[in-house]
Amino acid sequence: MEDIITDIDQITEEEGKGLVQLARLAIQEYLKTGKEIDLKEIPYENWKKKGASFVTLEVSPTHQLRGCIGSVLPHQPLYKDVIHNAIAAATSDPRFLPVRPEELPDIKVKVSVLSYPKPLSYTNPQDLLDKLQPFKDGVIIRYGNHQATFLPDVWEQLPDKKEFLSHLCLKAGLPADCWLRYPIEVYIYRTRTFSD
Repeated sequence: MEDIITDIDQITEEEGKGLVQLARLAIQEYLKTGKEIDLKEIPYENWKKKGASFVTLEVSPTHQLRGCIGSVLPHQPLYKDVIHNAIAAATSDPRFLPVRPEELPDIKVKVSVLSYPKPLSYTNPQDLLDKLQPFKDGVIIRYGNHQATFLPDVWEQLPDKKEFLSHLCLKAGLPADCWLRYPIEVYIYRTRTFSD
C-alpha cells in the first residue's frame, strides 16, 4: 500500500492548497481549450501516490452547490484524480448545466482527499445509527448494483442520522428506508478538505 495515500494527515496544508489551485487551473484550461492539463513536474511526492478525491464547486457567497464529482477508491495518482474530478465537476455533474467561463470568478473550489474506506459492521439499524459519527464520517452504502456516498460535509445539511441515511438511500436509487429494510453494506472514510 506504500504507493497509496492511506493517511490523509500526510497531506500538508501547502499540498492541499496546491491541489485546489490545480483543480481551478484544470477547469480554466478545459473550458478554454477542451484539453486536460498535464503537469511536467509533480511538485510533491504525495501527489504521485494513488489517492481518492472529490472536487466540489460552490457559488460564492451563497455556498450553493454548483458541481461535485469524485472517486471513493484510489485508482490513479492523486494529482490526476483531482484534475479529472475538477473537470467532471465543472462539466459533467448530471444535476447541473456545465460551468461557463464567466462564472469561474464567483466559484469556490474545494478539494477533499479521502482516506481508504473501511467496512462498518453493524448488527441492526439501531446499531448502525449508534456507530455513525456525524461531521466526521463520510459514508458509502452499497446494495446490489446500487451505491452512493455522502462526504462528511453533508452532515451540515443533514445532521440527523436517520435523515442522512434516508437521503443516501435515495441518492443510490433505493427506497428511503433501504437502511432499515435491506442488508446494505456500509463503508466509512474521513476527508481532509482544502478550499480557496
